[in-house]
Amino acid sequence: MKDIDELFKVSNTDKFSLDDYATDETAGYKKENADEVLRDLIEEIADLQTALYASNRHSLLIIFQAMDGAGKDSAIAHTMSGLNPQGCQVYSFKQPGSEELDHDFLWRHYRALPERGRIGIHNRSHYENVLITKVHPQLVLKENIPGIDKVDDIKPKFWEHRYKSIRNFEEHLTANGTVIIKFFLHLSKEEQKKRFLARIDTPEKNWKFAFGDIEERQRWDDYMQAYKEAIKETASEDCPWYIIPADKKWFTRIAVSTIILETMKKMKLDYPTLPEEERQKLDEAKAILEKE
Repeated sequence: MKDIDELFKVSNTDKFSLDDYATDETAGYKKENADEVLRDLIEEIADLQTALYASNRHSLLIIFQAMDGAGKDSAIAHTMSGLNPQGCQVYSFKQPGSEELDHDFLWRHYRALPERGRIGIHNRSHYENVLITKVHPQLVLKENIPGIDKVDDIKPKFWEHRYKSIRNFEEHLTANGTVIIKFFLHLSKEEQKKRFLARIDTPEKNWKFAFGDIEERQRWDDYMQAYKEAIKETASEDCPWYIIPADKKWFTRIAVSTIILETMKKMKLDYPTLPEEERQKLDEAKAILEKE
C-alpha cells in the first residue's frame, strides 16, 4: 500500500495542479477491510488525543474544504468518532452574519480556534474568503472594506493580500503551538451528480439538498480554479494541504484518519512528568489508600 501522507500532501506548489490528483484513488486499500483499518486508526488517534490533552502544550486544527456532496460531514463523523468530546470542538461555518461582517474576515475564525490540549475541526473555514468570494465577488461588498464599493474595485492585489493574510495567520498559529491540517476532499463532478440524485430520490436525505447546490454546480470550473489558486498560494511545509480522493467515502475516511494519526505522531506528545515533590505526594496517597 502507498504512503498516504506523502501521496496526497501538497507543500511545494511549483508544479501543482489539481488535475494530477485522482478523485477515485484508493492507494492499494480494499473496501472489504476498510472498517477494520478505520477502527484501528481511530483507536490510535484516541490514545494520542489523551496525551495531547494531558500535555497541554499544542493544539490541533483540522480544516475541511470541499464542494457540496463531497462528504465532509460523514468524514468528520467517522474519523472523529473515537475522540473524547471534552477535548474536541467542531465548528461549521455558514454565511457570516452582521456582527462578523463588521470585523475583518479572519475574526470569526480566530474566535473558533482550539485551546492548547484540544482538537478543533472546522467544517469550511477562513478559506471561504478566497473561494466562494472569488467565484461570487459581489459577496466582498458586504464587508464594507474601504475603497471597495463595486466589484470592479476588486483587483488582483486584493486577492494577493488575502492569501498573504491567510499565510501570516497560519504561520502565527504554528509558531504558537497550533498544528494545522488542511483537507480538500477532491470529488469528481460525475460523483457529485450521483450523490445529488440520491439526495433527491431518498426522502430521508431530502433535507441535505438545496436548489442552490445546482446553481453552484454550474460554476464548477470556476470553483476548481479558485481551489487551485488557494492551495497553490497557501500550502507550505508547516501548513500543507492534503488533496483527498472523495469519490469513495470509505477510502476518504481512511486517508483522513491516517494523516491525522501521522501528524499527531510527529508532534511527539508526552504525558507531563510530575516534579519530585508531587511524586512523593502520590506515594503518600497510595500508602494511605492501601491502609484503609
